[in-house]
Amino acid sequence: MQMEIIKDQEFGGERPLYNTHGLRLENVTIHVGESALKETSDIEAEGCRFEGKYPFWECDGFKVKDCLFTEGARAALWYSRNLLMEDTLVEAPKMFREMDGLTLRRVRIPNAAETLWRCSNVALVDVEINKGDYLFMHSHDIKVYGLKLQGNYSFQYCRNVEIHDSILDSKDAFWETENVSVYDSFLNGEYLAWYSKNLRLVNCRIAGTQPLCYADGLVLENCTFDPDADLSFEYSSVQADVRGNITSVKNPRTGRIVADSYGEIILNDDIKAPGDCRVETR
Repeated sequence: MQMEIIKDQEFGGERPLYNTHGLRLENVTIHVGESALKETSDIEAEGCRFEGKYPFWECDGFKVKDCLFTEGARAALWYSRNLLMEDTLVEAPKMFREMDGLTLRRVRIPNAAETLWRCSNVALVDVEINKGDYLFMHSHDIKVYGLKLQGNYSFQYCRNVEIHDSILDSKDAFWETENVSVYDSFLNGEYLAWYSKNLRLVNCRIAGTQPLCYADGLVLENCTFDPDADLSFEYSSVQADVRGNITSVKNPRTGRIVADSYGEIILNDDIKAPGDCRVETR
């Protein structure tokens, strides 16, 4: 199917391009209004500016490159499928909800509150996100490479996640997650990964108080702990190989922890059964 091309035009109001298919937009501006491209398929947008609310709802198959979503374009991409977005600035919050099949490459989202909720089959490559509280809430099947995130409560209730070469500045990250693996990354934020299942951290640096508590099936390989990462592993089932010092370990439930040294090992009457975790010095 040959694409219709719309170039150097401006649209506004309600649903100006509603239910269109096989459409390419070049240097197009979508002004204030709602649902500009709702119920569409096979859409390409390059060098475009989106100012109105809800432009891409119920869209199947679309590419967005070198575009701008202003703050007014809030909730721009919901209930849609098969998105490739590249080299784009997203200033609007509440983006990417209830979506399946989306890839973001070299995308910046400076105001990412409540973004990427209930999404599946997601790939992020060299993405930078700020003010990203509750990023990826209830999402699954995610692969991440080179993410720079500032925002608390990230990845809560997620499953089947793989993260590489990333910096996550995020309090309460990975709470109640399942089947998450993180490689070669810096995880900075208190209360990391409480109540998680099958979390694996490889070559990671961990900072922030009380990390990795109430975890089940926790594995650490060749990781390091910053001095503020104290009171770690409380009530967790853990197999951990840590390089360097751990400030304090408190009442791990079961498993084995190996480190070069410890500031303090706390094992008291509050420990939970079976209470047989081996805390060893390399």
